[in-house]
This record gives sequence, structure tokens and C-alpha cells, in this order.
Amino acid sequence: MMSANRCHFLTGFCLVFCATVVPALAQSGIPMTTVAAPAQPNTIQLPAASKVDSEIWHPNDAGGYAVRNVTRPTLTAFRRVGKPSLAAVIIAPGGAFLGLEMDKEGWQAARWFANHGITAFVLKYRTLPTPPDQKVFVAELDKMISGQKAAFAPPEDTPAEALEDGIAALRYVRANAAEYGINPKRVGFMGFSAGGFLARSLVEKGGADKPDFVAPIYPNMAPMSVPSDAPPMFVAVAADDFLLTREKGLPLLESYRAAGKSIEFHLFSAGGHGFGTGPAGSPEEGWMDLLYHWMRTQGLLDTNMTGK
Repeated sequence: MMSANRCHFLTGFCLVFCATVVPALAQSGIPMTTVAAPAQPNTIQLPAASKVDSEIWHPNDAGGYAVRNVTRPTLTAFRRVGKPSLAAVIIAPGGAFLGLEMDKEGWQAARWFANHGITAFVLKYRTLPTPPDQKVFVAELDKMISGQKAAFAPPEDTPAEALEDGIAALRYVRANAAEYGINPKRVGFMGFSAGGFLARSLVEKGGADKPDFVAPIYPNMAPMSVPSDAPPMFVAVAADDFLLTREKGLPLLESYRAAGKSIEFHLFSAGGHGFGTGPAGSPEEGWMDLLYHWMRTQGLLDTNMTGK
């Protein structure tokens, strides 16, 4: 039976991965206007079947950049500054696989890493199709949020195209490690929300291409199939996040522990879903410093190129 829970948002995109009914007046808050694609220097085109660029850029509910209808995946590089590290992180923004929060869950995190000496890449992966007209899109999104039948809905797990783009990103970074001055054995993958779903899928299904370390942030908290060569994992989530409260216990954590694999888990007292890099004054403020500390204690920031 469906429950009348509060709808949780990822800066505008409702993530209805659970069977939830929300108040009829709930709305996305996304503007009905579109914007030109922003400048994205140091961007690399990844392989994709589609030759047609169908993406639509628009403001999110906080005024930042969001994009949907992505058909041609890209990686945008943020080169490190300051004290160098040989590690690299690929960042996958969230958006329910219906769009991508490029600012809040992509570029902001990448700049943080670069300013801490870690090369970062923001992955713009393919998303599910939505109506080209922005007004129609917002109207259908509001229907979906209010529990009505809409023209689209989030998938239950990572779509095949997004998984392919994640693997392509890992292959590109490793193949070009010398150009960026990084160790190809220290390429990690961090994903927010839907990007966290993708991060999990890369561990489960990435085979030899799986990341060397992984950081799913407010991801799917359900059990996962943990391979024997699973990389160390860092997880951060708020106690009132619907992706956690819908579960009994901590099944993602328990799966990794049962497999005997390394996992660090941070549960914040509040914050809901979509806290990004951690707003000042919130329980999650400074969580990326915890991630940096974890990377250092895992030996990922060692400047010895010959080491793992």
C-alpha cells in the first residue's frame, strides 16, 4: 500500500524511486524558461550512438544550471591546483536520470577537489527523454510529483546508457592518465543520488573497468551485489533521506561488510535528500573534508606514482 510521505527533491527533480504518494499541491519549483548552454572549457566528447545533440539547459530551483535530454555524453576536466595528488575523481551529478544538476552536484564539487590538489572530471551522462518544451516538461514533472500519471518517470535503477557512459569515462581518464599527471590505478567515481546509483552499478557491473575507489553520496541504500574485487567505498547520507528511511537497517553497509570489503559510512542527523557539498550551518557541512581524510588514510593521495 502506498504511503502519503513528503516528496523529497534533488534541487528540483523529484526522485520517486520508492512507492510514494505526495500532496497534490507539491510542485517542482523549476522555472519554465530555458537558457543557453554555458561555456564548458576542457570538455571531452565521449563515445555515443547518437550524433544529435538534444540537450536542454534551464535554471534549477536555486538558479543554478541543470540540463536534460542529454544524448551526447561528455567529461569536463578540472585540473588540480596547489599541492598535487596523483588521484583523480569522476563526478556524476544527480537528477533521477531525467536530468543532471550540473552546478550543485558537479562543478561545485569538482572545483573543491581541484583546489585540494585532486584532478576532477564532471560526467554529463545520457538521461531519459523528456518533452522538449520546457512548459510541458514542468507540467508533467509536477504531475509526477503529485502522484498523477505523467509522460515520464524515474527508472528503478541505472539505465544501460548511463552505465555505458560511466565505463567510457573511466576508460578515458585511465587512457589519458599521463596527460593529466595522475595514477591510472587511483581513478575514483563519486555520484550524487542518481549518480550514486550509477556509482554502485559501476562496482557491480563494471568488471575490469570498475573504479579504484567509489563514493556514492545519498545513493540507493538497498542491498547490492558486492564483487570479490570491490573497491573501497565512502558513503554519506542524511538520517531523514527517503532513500534510507524506506529501507530496514543499513543494507548497503551490511552488503559491503558481509563481503569483507572496506567501507566508511557517515550518517548525518538531518538534511534530507540533495544536500550537495554541504550547506554552511547544516549537519552535513564539511562532509567533503571527511572524504578527503578518508582518501588520505586509504593511501590514495600518496605522490608515489609507482604505488597503487
